[in-house]
Amino acid sequence: MIQVDGLGKQYKIGQFQRYDALRDSLGAALTAPARLVRRKKRVDTATRGEPFWALRDVSFEIEPGEIVGVVGRNGAGKSTLLKVLSRITDPTTGSATLHGRVGSLLEVGTGFHAELTGRENIFLNGAILGMKRAEILRKFDQIVEFAGVEQFLDTPMKRYSSGMEVRLGFSVAAHLETEILLVDEVLAVGDAEFQRRCLGKMKDVTRQGRTVLFVSHSLTAVRGLCPRSILLRAGRLEADGETEAVLSRYIAETLGGQSAVVAGEELERRTRTSWSSDHSRPLFHVERLALLDSRGSARNSFASDEPFEIVLDYEVKEPISGMWIAFRIVNDAQDVILHTEVRDWAESGLSHRTEPGHYRSRCVIPANLFGERRLFVTALVEGSGQDTLLESVIDFDITFQGYNDNYAEWGRKVYVRPQLAWTIEPLGTAGSEAPPLAQR
Repeated sequence: MIQVDGLGKQYKIGQFQRYDALRDSLGAALTAPARLVRRKKRVDTATRGEPFWALRDVSFEIEPGEIVGVVGRNGAGKSTLLKVLSRITDPTTGSATLHGRVGSLLEVGTGFHAELTGRENIFLNGAILGMKRAEILRKFDQIVEFAGVEQFLDTPMKRYSSGMEVRLGFSVAAHLETEILLVDEVLAVGDAEFQRRCLGKMKDVTRQGRTVLFVSHSLTAVRGLCPRSILLRAGRLEADGETEAVLSRYIAETLGGQSAVVAGEELERRTRTSWSSDHSRPLFHVERLALLDSRGSARNSFASDEPFEIVLDYEVKEPISGMWIAFRIVNDAQDVILHTEVRDWAESGLSHRTEPGHYRSRCVIPANLFGERRLFVTALVEGSGQDTLLESVIDFDITFQGYNDNYAEWGRKVYVRPQLAWTIEPLGTAGSEAPPLAQR
């Protein structure tokens, strides 16, 4: 359905020429022709600029009915790719062949006119996307109902919020009977309910045999919607394959600490510290965060049936009251999967004093707790008005094995999968009455 072969898009970075009116150019040529020639040479030199490749040597194929996610950092070339596929801009090298009518939703408000009403903009936007008037009339009620803007149909678009605009724009594009739908980060604007409906609509679109290319920074949305994903990095295709594998690679490059032990300059770079105005300098300093196995070796990968340990080394520079340390296990969306903490409080409610010196806090995460996932370690330290945050400093993988490991064959991955105590007891033989609940 989509065939991209050696695609490249180059831009020029530099100062661009100022455009003069015709009378200005003619007047300058008559009064000072030599100065005009010298100026033209200077402008040509300035506008030559430095070449910048937004896309370079990108190749892939997408089959009919596939829904493919496109992920990557800001500036990786995701939006440029969709603009080339939408014929908004021409490629510098290579080719992109699309078989079928294309519907695009690339930016909030694309194709809308601020002075026209919502009703008029539905017809305008539909016409821009290639819908015939009869087709728009046939689907008008569905478009309005999905967008949820019935009350504001005859209100000028300039009075719509950005959320209302994107809902209406997505609704028009989603109801267009195209073979290919290109969607760029529209879910970042809508609310949770609209995002849920958008995901459901795109799934319905693919069940109809239509092809979707979906660009998003929401890894949860990509994971839930796209069986296959493409990773772009600095304009090049870095990975193309099963979504979970591609996202794991992307996460490792962007969020992960890449090491089971983080200290020194790397730790300083990833540490955020703030303290109250009562203190002119830090009261404590975090020196090392590590992930260790039961033998004390630093590792980034564990089997689900083995315990591991989070270790924090820190120096207390001045006496601190009420020291608080917390470890969190989070996912790639920064959702907290596990939180554990220790507070330095006496039973009387008065806090202890932590005297100056070097300390090590450690916490053992038990075996048979997590399912198969990539997770991250976050540490928080507080005391006497100083707060230190080390967010997603270490990433690690859990490989599920041990009890009931045939669950992995179902292709489902879960965050928490503890081995709990179960009991099975008979309540009576067949045909006999079961004992009352109080006796069970």
